[in-house]
Amino acid sequence: MIQLRDIMTAEVLTTSAERPVAEVTSMMVKIRVGSAVVMQGSWLAGILTERDVLRAAASGSDLTKSPVSEWMTRNPMTATSDTTVREAAEVMLTNGFRHLPVVEGRELKGMVSIRDVLASGIRRRSNLE
Repeated sequence: MIQLRDIMTAEVLTTSAERPVAEVTSMMVKIRVGSAVVMQGSWLAGILTERDVLRAAASGSDLTKSPVSEWMTRNPMTATSDTTVREAAEVMLTNGFRHLPVVEGRELKGMVSIRDVLASGIRRRSNLE
C-alpha cells in the first residue's frame, strides 16, 4: 500500500492569518500551488485554498486589506504520513477537498493534493501492466 509519505509535497506554502489575501494569493500563483497552510506559531490554524480565494473575490472585499483569517477554512481535516493513498482519496472525495495537510502530532509534514493521489494511482496501474 502506498502511503502519503511516498507522494506528499514536503515544501508547503505557509502564512500567518493576518497576512492579506491578495498577498498570499500572489505567492500561490507565483509558486503554482492551490493552497497555503495558515500557521499560528507551530500550530496549524487553517488552510486558504483557491475556493476560499474565489469566495473572497466574489464578496467584493478589498483583498489587499482583507486578512486570510476572514476567508480561510479553520481547523482543516488532516492526515498522517502513514495514511494510505486510498484512505486519503476517500476523505478528499467524501468531503470535496482538493488539498489535505499531512501532520505528525501537531507538526506540519507536507501536503497532498488530489492531483498527487490521481498521479500515484496512474503510476501504480502502469507498473502493474
